[in-house]
Amino acid sequence: MGFLEERDLTDGRRLKFEIFRFNPEDSESAPHLDVFEIDEQPYMSLYIALNVIRETLDPSLMFDFACRSAICGSCGMLVNGRPALGCKTLTSALPETIRLHPLPVFKLVGDLSVDTGVWFREMVENTEAWIHAQQAFDPDGQEERMPDEVAQKIYESDRCIECGCCIAACGLANIEDGFLGAAGLNRICRFALDPRDSRDDSEWFEVVATERGVFGCIGLMACDDVCPKELPLLEHYAWLRRRALRAS
Repeated sequence: MGFLEERDLTDGRRLKFEIFRFNPEDSESAPHLDVFEIDEQPYMSLYIALNVIRETLDPSLMFDFACRSAICGSCGMLVNGRPALGCKTLTSALPETIRLHPLPVFKLVGDLSVDTGVWFREMVENTEAWIHAQQAFDPDGQEERMPDEVAQKIYESDRCIECGCCIAACGLANIEDGFLGAAGLNRICRFALDPRDSRDDSEWFEVVATERGVFGCIGLMACDDVCPKELPLLEHYAWLRRRALRAS
């Protein structure tokens, strides 16, 4: 059965949740697992289940959500050891005992809630992941069109929702501070593809061809396995490597 596939719910299961609890702001708090049991409902996602637990069993439970549509990336967590989005993961695809932990690598806010914003901001600043243009802006200039195939490739990278699942799944990111990981390399690919960016191959080489960049990847590709948007990460890595080698 696939990780996110729906199963027959005629058996009316009783789900057991083992949820990591810890508030780093509370000096009396210690890391532990709390156990909650609820009845499974048809098409129940982890997002729905966690809200049932918070509304009926423990209002202090901390976890993040916003869009409920796998767009905002807020509800990333470890589901039985695997990074996933709570809103996209159906309980019917999981065993009756479900263990939830916060994503590693990122700063823990409390329980299942982590701060991915600090990590992504540092990544963007370190890689200067924005369009670098040398020419002055001309308000009367004509719009420059780009080929449809280039725009489509940029769009594929832009679909990243920065949920952090790929970073949490990355063996190197878990032990090496500063490694860009899939999200960082994907973002670099997005701007390296953009014809409006004026950086040449040698400048991009300084960004990606380091131990924290594309040649630091050890090739486990867990990032590709867990990406909820199914981005073509393997293609992006290969393209960045070819561009870096061309400039070396």
